[in-house]
Amino acid sequence: MLKSVLQPLCCGAVAAALLGAPLQAQEARETGEAPNGFAWPRTPSLNFYGSPGLVDMPSAEMMPDAQFAPSVGWFAGQARMNLQFQAMPWMSVSFRYNALVNQNPDRLFFGFETYYDRNFDVRFRLWDEGRYRPAVVVGLQDFAGTGLFGSEYVVATKSFDPKALPGRLKVTAGLGWGRFGSYGAVATLGDRPSFVGGDTGGELSYDQWFRGDVAPFAGIEWTYGKWGVKAEYSSDAYTTETRQLQSFERRSPLNFGVEYQYTRQLRLGAYYLYGSELGVTAQLQLNPRHPATRTKLAAPTPVVPRHTWAPQEEQWSAAWADSGDRRLQVRDLLAEALRSENLVLESVTLQGTVAEVRIRNPHYRSHTLAVGRTARAMSRTLPPSVETFRIVPVFRGQGLSAVELRRSDLEALEFAPEAAEAIWAVAAMTGAGPAADAAILGDGLYPDFGTSISPYASPSYFDPTLPFRLDVGLSFGASYTPAPGWRIAGAINQRIWGNVAQGRRYPSRLPAVRTDFHEYARYNTTLNNLYAERRWQPGKDLYARVTAGYLEAMYGGISGEVLWKPVSSRLGLGLELNYVRQRDFDQRLSFRDYDVLTGHASAYLELPKNYLFQVDAGRYLAGDYGSTFTLLRQFNNGWEFGAFFTITDVSAEDFGEGSFDKGILLTIPLGWLLGKESRNGYGLVVRPVQRDGGQRVAVPGGLYGTIRNAHQKSLSDQRARFWE
Repeated sequence: MLKSVLQPLCCGAVAAALLGAPLQAQEARETGEAPNGFAWPRTPSLNFYGSPGLVDMPSAEMMPDAQFAPSVGWFAGQARMNLQFQAMPWMSVSFRYNALVNQNPDRLFFGFETYYDRNFDVRFRLWDEGRYRPAVVVGLQDFAGTGLFGSEYVVATKSFDPKALPGRLKVTAGLGWGRFGSYGAVATLGDRPSFVGGDTGGELSYDQWFRGDVAPFAGIEWTYGKWGVKAEYSSDAYTTETRQLQSFERRSPLNFGVEYQYTRQLRLGAYYLYGSELGVTAQLQLNPRHPATRTKLAAPTPVVPRHTWAPQEEQWSAAWADSGDRRLQVRDLLAEALRSENLVLESVTLQGTVAEVRIRNPHYRSHTLAVGRTARAMSRTLPPSVETFRIVPVFRGQGLSAVELRRSDLEALEFAPEAAEAIWAVAAMTGAGPAADAAILGDGLYPDFGTSISPYASPSYFDPTLPFRLDVGLSFGASYTPAPGWRIAGAINQRIWGNVAQGRRYPSRLPAVRTDFHEYARYNTTLNNLYAERRWQPGKDLYARVTAGYLEAMYGGISGEVLWKPVSSRLGLGLELNYVRQRDFDQRLSFRDYDVLTGHASAYLELPKNYLFQVDAGRYLAGDYGSTFTLLRQFNNGWEFGAFFTITDVSAEDFGEGSFDKGILLTIPLGWLLGKESRNGYGLVVRPVQRDGGQRVAVPGGLYGTIRNAHQKSLSDQRARFWE
């Protein structure tokens, strides 16, 4: 049987090679156009596991760098929801949530009519496709879950441009272990533990990797325009589904599919699987580098060189700086110019030849863009004698950094070739420090009272009775700022609709610091937070924060934080200490009888290619001690994608399902979706399961993120935006 199936696939590969020269793969992937004039999707299609592949089997293709691909698929009584991310050009990671319906009337599958399973995958490209060599990928599937879908594989894929056949032809063949080695095995490499189910999962199943039966799989894919056709020979016997769940009858190892690229982002597919089943998929592919809508940005006002409007020598005198009225007049002119650029003048320090301007940037995602527009506003409003500009972005009264420019450089380089590189080469970046005693505050900034109304969404994931639950409503916020660095703020949430409170209550051997979140979700009108905050700079390269009050929905208390972060350094060190008490379920003003002292020492390291590595070590809410490791990939437009895991002195048995805390972090900037400048974004944390070990209090306004975004690396990475 195996020979009869593989023979036509191998013959197809040989025929494709004879019909046409191998495709120049890299060039075609970049342009999306074939030499014969036909077009095809720029990104590889996905299989039912959400990975680049055929129907059920993987291929050796990789998505474009940073591609984010959610997908859903259904066949034979099982649904798969997948999140795939191309973390690096040579490595992709994914998270999957599976729902398997039990059709066996005689027994439930580990006590469930529908069995839900969560698992992680990772894929590594050994080498890319060349003129004559195929691309080769090695992958680990379900390497840290229960092992139900545990598989390892080595797979090769080659693309061809046959002259006798329009479009692209791709041929794939590989060897699989685990599930992918369960049908048509040709060899056995050691013993492989079998899936037992019902355990806590979450631990690396390294004792299974590349062990047990080895079986081949293969397939072909042909794409022409927006259409794609697939055929494969599957090495997955689906033993659990056919014997225990009785969800379908596997009659054949052959699978066939047709797919249609509906839009650049959306691909739809229909399939005939295993000789008995129909299936469908929907694949969504997004990339931070390709916004959903083009950002609309008002053109900046150009620099006006001084010699065009101050030709006389006496106009360049610095005597104006001795007049208090003249300094106030200059402040007001500058504030108006900044207001037209959607920026706020925090303060200005004026001397004869030097001016320091502190700005709030509530509008632009890029601080570099805000600095550039501030510099142009200063060139139009400050007296001609001012040669040195010092621009300081400010957040809640705290100076983040200082960019120093010579005005003459600004005037000379605006239209120079490589203007962004040129202006950044002569700019200097230093620590901001506190504002000078002679600084003139912006008119009417303090005291300040503000209000806001915004929608909120509070999701809950992976409940066995309903995988996704959601509360939605309105958040009514208010803030009072009496002076720079001081702030009192709070928010009341009004739930409009939701079902989070109906979710499963997880039993816990630890103090219920998070697993009782369903109790907090039972109330419609709640005080989400109410706190007072003080920010200041105690010394060079040091930043400090103290926050007291109702810090979040579940905890109130006092929190202190200190951060050391030089402007030019990629390393930051922080220390946070919190004493908190658990709030009552109704989230009014009262507390429960659980309190804890928590704290962490943190190290932040900016890596090449916009990766951020963070380590936090200390005490968590349940009183456990340990460390959290986070790797985050950040993009200049505000996208963030990463993962974390926490290991504490709590054993896997005491922790419960999942064995240890871990999850995926995702932030999508609002401006990327709407096509307009905004500093807001939608962030979410996806945990396979919410437990009590390794949990931290969510203090509003942490230091590192806001400060790092205005330091040298972030400003330099976006230097092209200085002239926007």
